[in-house]
Amino acid sequence: MTPIISETTAAAPAAVHPLRHRWRWIAVVIAIVIIAQVVVSMVTNEAFRWATFLEYLFSPPILSGLLITLTLTAVSMALGIVLGTVIAVWRMSTNPVLSGFAWFFAWLFRGVPTLVQLVFFYNLAALYPQISIGIPFLEPFASWDTNTIITPMLAAILGLGLNEAAYMSEIIRGGLMSVPRGQIEAARGLGMSPWLTFRRIVMPQATRIIIPATSSQVIGMLKYTSLVSVLSIGDLLYNAEQIFSRNFQPIPLLMVASVWYLVCTSILMIGQHFIERRINRSMLATTPARATSEEKA
Repeated sequence: MTPIISETTAAAPAAVHPLRHRWRWIAVVIAIVIIAQVVVSMVTNEAFRWATFLEYLFSPPILSGLLITLTLTAVSMALGIVLGTVIAVWRMSTNPVLSGFAWFFAWLFRGVPTLVQLVFFYNLAALYPQISIGIPFLEPFASWDTNTIITPMLAAILGLGLNEAAYMSEIIRGGLMSVPRGQIEAARGLGMSPWLTFRRIVMPQATRIIIPATSSQVIGMLKYTSLVSVLSIGDLLYNAEQIFSRNFQPIPLLMVASVWYLVCTSILMIGQHFIERRINRSMLATTPARATSEEKA
């Protein structure tokens, strides 16, 4: 006979209680108190001189310096990406001369501080008064005055761009090495040329790894441009320094420069977020399709 179990004797389900995070709420309260204290101190402290801050926030010298900062960032980053790609490909070459030169380039420009490189290019005329093109030990084909060619702006672009190329070469090389070797060999087996294999097979897959790191480098480059103020280039920081050297109010002018740096980096970080999300979507979309094709095979 089947035993009869009454509803009264059946075990009642255990009640589920949410986990309480007491220490988390204590940390939240402490953070709110600290933030409130900082905000109140900034608003009530007259040494910040908010009137001066608002006066110069959109002043023409500050905006013109911001434009030069953005121009330096774009040009130097473009030079770094293009040259870094070439150096990365040479570093992976089987030719010992090319791979050795690429290694030396990355070692040199990654090892020397960026500020030293900027000052070095700015004073290049002390070493080479004339820049010549030709064959060694023969009469040069053309020659130019170094001070005429290497302007402060060009010295800044060379210092920032070559330094960035050394770092970008390692980022791009890491992305290229992440592509399975079997896919390259399969492309060669189908009769694809090395350039076509690189353009159609290797680079599209390596881009998924290269782009997020490159976005971070762009943000870093924007901040590194502040170093060019030592070359008397009218960037954002230099123009702010020129203003407070006249009115003797460094704090509000430095805050003006900091706000514009924060605005630009925030925009770049938002762009980086959307780029990475798009890359993640494409990776999730291609993974099931790849798994399905492997199951059919």
